Amino acid sequence: MQRITLSIDDELAATLDRHMKKHRYASRSEALRDILREVEAREQLEEGKKGKDDGFCVATLAYVYDHETRDLGRRLTQAQHKHHDLQVATLHVHLDHDSCLEVSILRGPTQAVRTLADDTISQRGVRHGQLHLVPAALGREKHSHGGTPHGHSHIHA
Repeated sequence: MQRITLSIDDELAATLDRHMKKHRYASRSEALRDILREVEAREQLEEGKKGKDDGFCVATLAYVYDHETRDLGRRLTQAQHKHHDLQVATLHVHLDHDSCLEVSILRGPTQAVRTLADDTISQRGVRHGQLHLVPAALGREKHSHGGTPHGHSHIHA
Protein backbone atom coordinates (compact mmCIF):
# COMPACT_ATOMS: atom_id res chain seq x y z
CA MET A 1 0.00 0.00 0.00
CA GLN A 2 1.27 3.44 -0.86
CA ARG A 3 1.00 6.50 1.35
CA ILE A 4 0.26 9.73 -0.52
CA THR A 5 -0.12 13.33 0.59
CA LEU A 6 -3.02 15.24 -0.87
CA SER A 7 -3.62 18.98 -0.69
CA ILE A 8 -7.20 20.18 -1.18
CA ASP A 9 -8.98 23.41 -0.38
CA ASP A 10 -11.10 23.78 2.75
CA GLU A 11 -14.38 23.45 0.86
CA LEU A 12 -13.41 20.08 -0.66
CA ALA A 13 -12.11 18.89 2.72
CA ALA A 14 -15.49 19.78 4.25
CA THR A 15 -17.25 17.90 1.42
CA LEU A 16 -15.08 14.83 2.10
CA ASP A 17 -15.77 15.06 5.83
CA ARG A 18 -19.56 15.28 5.22
CA HIS A 19 -19.36 12.27 2.88
CA MET A 20 -17.30 10.40 5.46
CA LYS A 21 -19.79 11.14 8.24
CA LYS A 22 -22.88 10.41 6.11
CA HIS A 23 -21.56 6.98 5.06
CA ARG A 24 -19.94 6.23 8.43
CA TYR A 25 -16.36 5.83 7.21
CA ALA A 26 -13.75 5.42 9.92
CA SER A 27 -11.22 7.59 8.09
CA ARG A 28 -10.74 9.90 5.13
CA SER A 29 -8.51 7.25 3.59
CA GLU A 30 -11.33 4.69 3.56
CA ALA A 31 -13.71 7.21 2.03
CA LEU A 32 -11.21 8.19 -0.69
CA ARG A 33 -10.43 4.54 -1.50
CA ASP A 34 -14.14 3.85 -2.09
CA ILE A 35 -14.54 6.99 -4.19
CA LEU A 36 -11.59 5.93 -6.35
CA ARG A 37 -12.93 2.37 -6.68
CA GLU A 38 -16.21 3.83 -7.93
CA VAL A 39 -14.35 5.96 -10.50
CA GLU A 40 -12.38 2.91 -11.64
CA ALA A 41 -15.55 0.81 -11.99
CA ARG A 42 -17.29 3.59 -13.94
CA GLU A 43 -14.32 3.86 -16.32
CA GLN A 44 -14.28 0.08 -16.93
CA LEU A 45 -18.00 0.07 -17.64
CA GLU A 46 -17.75 3.13 -19.92
CA GLU A 47 -15.05 1.39 -21.99
CA GLY A 48 -17.44 -1.53 -22.47
CA LYS A 49 -20.20 0.89 -23.45
CA LYS A 50 -18.00 2.40 -26.19
CA GLY A 51 -17.26 -1.05 -27.60
CA LYS A 52 -13.58 -0.98 -26.61
CA ASP A 53 -13.91 -3.94 -24.30
CA ASP A 54 -17.01 -6.02 -23.75
CA GLY A 55 -15.98 -7.01 -20.27
CA PHE A 56 -17.79 -9.22 -17.83
CA CYS A 57 -20.11 -7.89 -15.14
CA VAL A 58 -22.55 -8.80 -12.43
CA ALA A 59 -25.67 -6.65 -12.17
CA THR A 60 -29.04 -6.04 -10.64
CA LEU A 61 -31.99 -5.03 -12.77
CA ALA A 62 -34.92 -3.65 -10.77
CA TYR A 63 -38.19 -2.60 -12.32
CA VAL A 64 -41.82 -2.04 -11.43
CA TYR A 65 -44.49 -3.05 -13.91
CA ASP A 66 -48.25 -3.17 -14.30
CA HIS A 67 -49.12 -6.85 -14.40
CA GLU A 68 -52.45 -6.05 -16.07
CA THR A 69 -50.71 -4.73 -19.21
CA ARG A 70 -51.65 -7.08 -22.05
CA ASP A 71 -49.16 -9.98 -22.43
CA LEU A 72 -46.47 -8.15 -20.42
CA GLY A 73 -45.94 -10.96 -17.91
CA ARG A 74 -45.59 -13.47 -20.73
CA ARG A 75 -43.17 -11.22 -22.67
CA LEU A 76 -41.00 -10.64 -19.60
CA THR A 77 -40.89 -14.37 -18.85
CA GLN A 78 -40.01 -15.17 -22.47
CA ALA A 79 -37.17 -12.64 -22.40
CA GLN A 80 -35.82 -14.18 -19.20
CA HIS A 81 -35.90 -17.64 -20.74
CA LYS A 82 -34.34 -16.37 -23.97
CA HIS A 83 -31.46 -14.94 -21.92
CA HIS A 84 -31.20 -17.76 -19.36
CA ASP A 85 -27.42 -17.58 -19.71
CA LEU A 86 -27.48 -14.08 -18.15
CA GLN A 87 -30.11 -14.75 -15.47
CA VAL A 88 -28.96 -15.93 -12.05
CA ALA A 89 -32.14 -15.32 -10.05
CA THR A 90 -35.26 -13.15 -10.01
CA LEU A 91 -37.25 -11.94 -7.03
CA HIS A 92 -40.91 -11.11 -7.71
CA VAL A 93 -42.94 -9.01 -5.26
CA HIS A 94 -46.60 -7.97 -5.48
CA LEU A 95 -46.75 -4.29 -4.45
CA ASP A 96 -50.49 -3.78 -4.82
CA HIS A 97 -53.38 -5.01 -6.99
CA ASP A 98 -51.78 -3.71 -10.18
CA SER A 99 -48.03 -3.36 -9.64
CA CYS A 100 -45.23 -5.87 -9.29
CA LEU A 101 -41.55 -5.33 -8.48
CA GLU A 102 -38.95 -7.62 -9.96
CA VAL A 103 -35.26 -7.65 -9.14
CA SER A 104 -33.09 -9.81 -11.39
CA ILE A 105 -29.52 -10.78 -10.64
CA LEU A 106 -27.59 -10.95 -13.91
CA ARG A 107 -24.08 -11.90 -14.96
CA GLY A 108 -22.35 -12.01 -18.30
CA PRO A 109 -20.84 -9.81 -21.00
CA THR A 110 -21.56 -6.18 -20.13
CA GLN A 111 -23.16 -5.29 -23.47
CA ALA A 112 -25.45 -8.34 -23.39
CA VAL A 113 -26.59 -7.40 -19.86
CA ARG A 114 -27.22 -3.78 -20.97
CA THR A 115 -29.23 -4.99 -23.97
CA LEU A 116 -31.40 -7.28 -21.83
CA ALA A 117 -32.00 -4.43 -19.37
CA ASP A 118 -32.90 -1.99 -22.14
CA ASP A 119 -35.25 -4.52 -23.75
CA THR A 120 -36.94 -5.12 -20.37
CA ILE A 121 -37.26 -1.50 -19.26
CA SER A 122 -38.59 -0.33 -22.64
CA GLN A 123 -41.53 -2.77 -22.60
CA ARG A 124 -44.96 -1.12 -22.52
CA GLY A 125 -46.23 -1.31 -18.93
CA VAL A 126 -42.78 -1.32 -17.28
CA ARG A 127 -42.20 1.68 -15.04
CA HIS A 128 -39.20 2.73 -12.95
CA GLY A 129 -36.45 0.50 -14.39
CA GLN A 130 -32.89 0.73 -13.07
CA LEU A 131 -29.75 -1.27 -13.95
CA HIS A 132 -26.79 -1.37 -11.57
CA LEU A 133 -23.58 -2.81 -13.09
CA VAL A 134 -20.50 -4.02 -11.23
CA PRO A 135 -17.43 -4.78 -13.36
CA ALA A 136 -16.12 -8.28 -12.75
CA ALA A 137 -13.76 -10.87 -14.13
CA LEU A 138 -14.52 -14.50 -14.80
CA GLY A 139 -11.63 -16.77 -13.92
CA ARG A 140 -11.13 -20.52 -13.95
CA GLU A 141 -9.38 -21.91 -10.91
CA LYS A 142 -8.33 -25.34 -9.74
CA HIS A 143 -8.58 -26.03 -6.03
CA SER A 144 -9.95 -28.40 -3.45
CA HIS A 145 -12.79 -28.05 -0.95
CA GLY A 146 -11.33 -30.79 1.25
CA GLY A 147 -11.71 -33.50 -1.37
CA THR A 148 -10.46 -34.15 -4.85
CA PRO A 149 -8.96 -31.10 -6.62
CA HIS A 150 -11.24 -29.75 -9.32
CA GLY A 151 -11.61 -26.68 -11.48
CA HIS A 152 -14.52 -24.34 -11.99
CA SER A 153 -15.26 -20.70 -12.72
CA HIS A 154 -15.27 -17.96 -10.12
CA ILE A 155 -16.42 -14.39 -10.47
CA HIS A 156 -14.10 -11.71 -9.10
CA ALA A 157 -15.82 -8.36 -8.58
